[in-house]
Amino acid sequence: MDAPSIITQVTSPKEEESCPAPGGGPDKASQSSINLKKQRSRSIFSSLFCCFRNYNVDTTAIHSTTVLPPVVEENGGFQKGDQRQVIPIPSPSAKYLLPEVKVPDYGKKCMVIDLDETLVHSSFKPINNADFIVPVEIDGTVHQVYVLKRPHVDEFLQRMGQLFECVLFTASLAKYADPVADLLDRWGVFRARLFRESCVFHRGNYVKDLSQLGRELSKVVIIDNSPASYIFHPENAVPVQSWFDDMNDTELLDLIPFFEGLSREEEVYNMLQKLCHR
Repeated sequence: MDAPSIITQVTSPKEEESCPAPGGGPDKASQSSINLKKQRSRSIFSSLFCCFRNYNVDTTAIHSTTVLPPVVEENGGFQKGDQRQVIPIPSPSAKYLLPEVKVPDYGKKCMVIDLDETLVHSSFKPINNADFIVPVEIDGTVHQVYVLKRPHVDEFLQRMGQLFECVLFTASLAKYADPVADLLDRWGVFRARLFRESCVFHRGNYVKDLSQLGRELSKVVIIDNSPASYIFHPENAVPVQSWFDDMNDTELLDLIPFFEGLSREEEVYNMLQKLCHR
């Protein structure tokens, strides 16, 4: 496994200049049909952090119904009228991504929080003011990942942990994201952590299917910098700008009052629609 397969991310413009794409030129990214962010090219490390690819995603259902062969009589013929019959099969008990809600979180809504370019920015290129340096082993070689925390992330996480059942959901692999979460979340805010294997790979994107969480969708909100990540449930999303190294950024701090209000609502849709219209 090579380094670019560990983490998926949005590429910083600064890193694009210093890290050319394989083959000598940047990959071409598809134009966003959602128009929530500026289009960016992938760098050599673009598959290492959270995905940001083609937003022209078809949301057609990916599950199909299985039809059994026709029922036959003992003599080998079809049942009366040679009519084919579908025999219903009891569906197995649903397996959800999240465990049952813990007692302290009863009555709280579920907040799904992205990692890369939402809470932190990570790079294989050395960062002088990195908050963390995480060693990641790839094919027997240890690589250093430099992690920079977004301004006000500590205050944001502590407050969200009081208001919501918080779940980390990233398209990155656990071998990178798990140790980053250990260093980032000193208060145990994340009740669960979901990684790339929990995403649905749909038309070139790692999509976070909120219907698989095991929570009522009207009480689920996702905060993410990549519209492709929540393409199945855009009505549940609070989009944020991708963050790289602007230490004057206040987006997480500015969102706290909004989420305080959302936590008191019966369901998330009304406030999220107002936010979208604004």
